[in-house]
This record gives sequence, structure tokens and C-alpha cells, in this order.
Amino acid sequence: MSDLPLPPGSTLGVLGGGQLGRMISQAASRLGFDVVILDPEADSPAGRVSAAQIVAGYDDPDALTRLGRLCDVVTFEFENVPAASIERLAEAGALVAPGPTALRVAQDRVDEKTFLNAVGATTVDFAVVDTLSDLDEAVAVIGLPALLKTRREGYDGKGQVWIRDAAETAAAFEAISGRPAILEAAAAFTRELSVIAARDRDGAVAVYPLGENRHANGVLKITLAPAEVSAAGQARAHEIAEAILDGLDYVGVLGVELFELADGTLLVNEIAPRVHNTGHWTQDGCVCDQFEQHVRAVVGWPLGPTAAHARVEMTNLLGDEVEAWRDLASDPAVRLHLYGKAEARPGRKMAHVNRVLGSA
Repeated sequence: MSDLPLPPGSTLGVLGGGQLGRMISQAASRLGFDVVILDPEADSPAGRVSAAQIVAGYDDPDALTRLGRLCDVVTFEFENVPAASIERLAEAGALVAPGPTALRVAQDRVDEKTFLNAVGATTVDFAVVDTLSDLDEAVAVIGLPALLKTRREGYDGKGQVWIRDAAETAAAFEAISGRPAILEAAAAFTRELSVIAARDRDGAVAVYPLGENRHANGVLKITLAPAEVSAAGQARAHEIAEAILDGLDYVGVLGVELFELADGTLLVNEIAPRVHNTGHWTQDGCVCDQFEQHVRAVVGWPLGPTAAHARVEMTNLLGDEVEAWRDLASDPAVRLHLYGKAEARPGRKMAHVNRVLGSA
């Protein structure tokens, strides 16, 4: 195991070669680190800006062994990396951050909500659903409307269906192919907020200002940050983030999605044990963005400052929206972040733009 803090010239491994891995790699290179990507897709967006890429599945034992030997520390860019892969790396002596506990919790929505409530981060009411009978019973207890989600996988609105009438339960269960699921009560929220926070290896926590999120067709479209939030709301979000980070003994950056109710109460929707789409605004709104912060945490460096110096509107570019890059590049208030993806499929995240709205 490497001594910490890791000096420049050390090597960081990243499981995942998408846009988040790409931006982690770019941040790491600014700090003088080499990066090795492991991803099953050859010529991945992250691989093309890194020192090397291992082309293999995330559960390939030989590839994991090679990654562990090449790298001084290993992290990941998305939460569907098998927790067993992280455990394998750790058991082989590799330094890994975040650890497998965070992955295991975040990969199962029942485990996630159970954990959140245990650390004092309140969620909506929920029930475990394994059978259609379970679903009917859950609807009777929780009430309608309610949201049925698969326990595992699913993102950007996938793997979930709203139930608004008790007669819809069978169709809803069929829509998720009868997979193990969770039924969540509807949250009467006024807006969705998110908080990006980091924890280092000594337990110090740094929290960014909240962002306000707006979705289209189940996919994040816009984040406005810093959001207009009361001092009490900001303090409560900080408290929630710190409780989650400490409860997971977490190292790195984590995203927490929140529902704000009419009375200001904050409920946790879900957590993401990684850098997060709603934190992209920090690239142009903060001295130390979320990607550099994540690298700092996992290599044992001090956490960077989180205060905002600018107000930013982050907009995801989906599918062929990226074709507007020429016009966007000519706008002096916009900074364009392209992901290097070859195919602009409908709904696919191809880039984002940060529009600077003024000083914070």
C-alpha cells in the first residue's frame, strides 16, 4: 500500500471510461498524476485523455490485478461498478477510495434508504416489493400516487414507473419485469436541490453550496448554483451530507439529491458515491471543482476550498444538441465541456455548458 499523501507522478486508476472518468483524469493530470482507465469500451472518452487504458470488463480478475499493480490508488466514476471488484482490489492490497461499503449501499435502493434513515437523513416512506402481492400491500399502506423502482440499476428515469391508481399495480409490476423493487411515497416537494460534498482520509468534510435542479423526461437538464437557500437550509444540507459521509466512512466526493418541501424540510432522494452531474457547475464557479476535490481526497491531499466565486447555470447537452457547439463556443459567457463521445444518440449526455451569470 502506498504512503500518503501521494506525490505528483503517482498513478491513479479509474474504473469507468465515460465523461466523469474523463473529467477526473483531466483534473488529476493538472495536479501531476498519471491516470490509467479500466473500461470494456476501447477508445473510451476517459481513455483518450489518460496515460493508458485497460480494455476489459469491470469484473475481469486479471484486469483488476493489473490495474492494482499499475496504480497507487484506484477510484471509480459510476456506482454500477461491481462492489466485488472494489473488494477484490482492496483484498489484493490496492488502495481504493471510496470503499466497497458505499457502492453496496448505493446499488440497492432499499439498503440505501434504510442506511439514510439510520444516520438521520430522512427520506420518503418506502416498502420492499418482491411480488405483486407485496406491491398491493405496499400501495394500501403508503397510498397513491407512488413510485415503483427496481432495487438495483436504473438511472435517468429508467427502471421506474408511477402508480396512480390501484388498478395499475399489475401493469406496473410487469413494466419492471417483476424484478425486486421498492415502492416510494410521492414527495410533495417544491423543488429538487443537491449538495456535493467531500471527505478526506482524516475525516475532514468540505461541502459546496447547494444547486437547484430542473429535469426533462427524467433526465437532469439544468442546475442553477449557488441556489437561493436559507442559512438554515444550507446548514441542514451540510449536516445531512456529513452524516452520510461519516456513516459510510467515505473518502472522495459524493452527491446527495434532496427534495425541499414547502416548509423548508429537506428529504434525501438518493445518493451517488462519485462526482455528480449536479456538481459540474463547480468547474466554472469554484476555485477547486468537484473533480479536483475528488482527486485530492483519494490521494490524501488536503481538501480544496468550496466557496463559489460565480453564479453558474449548468445545462446538459443531450443527443444532437451538441451540434450547437459552434454557437456555444462563440458565446463569451459560456464555457463548453465536450465529452468526446463518438455517437450522439437521442437522450445521451454529450456535453454540458456552464453559463456564468455573475459573481456569487
